[in-house]
Amino acid sequence: MNKEEFADNHFIRTIIEDDLASGKHQQIQTRFPPEPNGYLHIGHAKSICLNFGLATVYDGLCNLRFDDTNPEKESDEYVRSIKEDVTWMGFQWQGEPHFASDYFEDLYQYAIGLIQAGKAYVDELNAEEMRQYRGTLTEPGKNSPYRDRTPEENLDLFQRMRAGEFPDGSKTLRLKIDMAAGNVNLRDPVIYRIRRVHHHRTGDKWCIYPMYDYTHAISDAIENITHSLCTLEFESHRPLYDWVLDNIPIQTHPRQYEFSRLELLYSITSKRKLNQLVVENHVSGWDDPRMPTIAGMRRRGYTPAGLRLFSKRVGISKSENVVDMNVLEGAVREELENSSPRLMAILSPLKIELTNFDEFLTQSRSAPFHPHHEEMGERNVPIARHIYIEQDDFALEPPPKWQRLTVGGEVRLRYSYVIKCEEVVTDEMGNVIELKCSIDHDTLGKKPEGRKVKGVIHWLSAEHAVHATVRLYERLFTVERPDAVRDENGEYKNFTEFLNPHSVTEVSALIEPVANTLAPEARYQFERLGYFVTDRYDHTPEKPVFNRTVGLKESF
Repeated sequence: MNKEEFADNHFIRTIIEDDLASGKHQQIQTRFPPEPNGYLHIGHAKSICLNFGLATVYDGLCNLRFDDTNPEKESDEYVRSIKEDVTWMGFQWQGEPHFASDYFEDLYQYAIGLIQAGKAYVDELNAEEMRQYRGTLTEPGKNSPYRDRTPEENLDLFQRMRAGEFPDGSKTLRLKIDMAAGNVNLRDPVIYRIRRVHHHRTGDKWCIYPMYDYTHAISDAIENITHSLCTLEFESHRPLYDWVLDNIPIQTHPRQYEFSRLELLYSITSKRKLNQLVVENHVSGWDDPRMPTIAGMRRRGYTPAGLRLFSKRVGISKSENVVDMNVLEGAVREELENSSPRLMAILSPLKIELTNFDEFLTQSRSAPFHPHHEEMGERNVPIARHIYIEQDDFALEPPPKWQRLTVGGEVRLRYSYVIKCEEVVTDEMGNVIELKCSIDHDTLGKKPEGRKVKGVIHWLSAEHAVHATVRLYERLFTVERPDAVRDENGEYKNFTEFLNPHSVTEVSALIEPVANTLAPEARYQFERLGYFVTDRYDHTPEKPVFNRTVGLKESF
């Protein structure tokens, strides 16, 4: 992979370069640590490009680690999808994937050491009582009545917690730090809770599970991570990250650095809310092409290179990272412009009879699949007596500066002849249903004599065109921040109120014959219409299905 593909001149790169120059690290090791509780989204794509990209740029290593400490919401389906997404994005993790559950026994033994050192205790406050004891941002908390148990008593209780003697939620293990700390994350945080839930990897072996902050710090250290990168909401958790590593007998101490998370307008990136869209059938699944998931964007026709270009453009910083959808679509469009072969397709057909068509005189031509890439080859563009054009390319009463077809007017058929509209056929309601046009047979590959024809339109032979289903996708939401709209009382409205009812339209279209030869995930530009991809699941050569990826230009 090209090292130039990744964002440069950001503060994390400066830190890494200083660490390498000073000899603090001989090689960097990063990690991408998703929870397997949903499909990855555009925000994860940015994080993937950051962590794997830094390893690429500095010849380091990057682990894939699943943070699987919350078994109620986790599944092997999500593990599989995450592996597939990372691979599809163009990256390969170091060695085998890691799981936080790989370290459950280590985490348990470190907890025992903290108990024995008088730095952790078993608490019996319930969730509500714990909130009351915790204090506020301006008022200190107060010590739990169970805080002064002896190490021996705590050790006995913790071992019995593991053995399953106590009911769910009845006891927790907490670190003994400082209930008066200004940072509420240091007010004796819970590091273990009792929860009898079947785990997707460890089964029913454990009925106690470690909490994220405790698990993440130790997992990083076990894996010799040098730079632990996370989003800014974890900045206040960093003192706890450091406290854990400073108080256990482990040699390595990774450093945590935070960057701003991505907010993509006209979208949402909360896994809980994305799951709600799936569960409530607002979309067809996690990989619906309207979803901001990597699987959804892949199915829509976005490319790995397009997503990497987008990630480079949005950059890495600590400042707010609010990005308009046009930036994402622009990056995808730019990559597709160079990599996608061309075809002609008609989404809204209007029939034309070429009245002077002559099977011996009228010729077909070949056309390149891409105007700037000869290596993509050519295809034949057949012509016949009856052809189709887009309804929008004809006007009975043309507006000013109209350069397409009208009665008595001429246009060039792309890669073919100049034609002139001689007659319009309408139905009983006055709707145009057919045009009768004549061919200027002297204009194949050359300009007509004595006049200028400005308009060029795409078309298809009725005899050769292939019928296909085309899905036209628009943005899923009608407002920039669908989950941040408040009502008159200041309460957040339900984000599903702002779903776009026109986010997908399915049409029966006509496409060049090559459509009957394509495999799933074949990306093409439909000339003058946009970029399209054959659907990953529903497309077959016999029944083609195309999804619109993005228009030829910004249209929203």
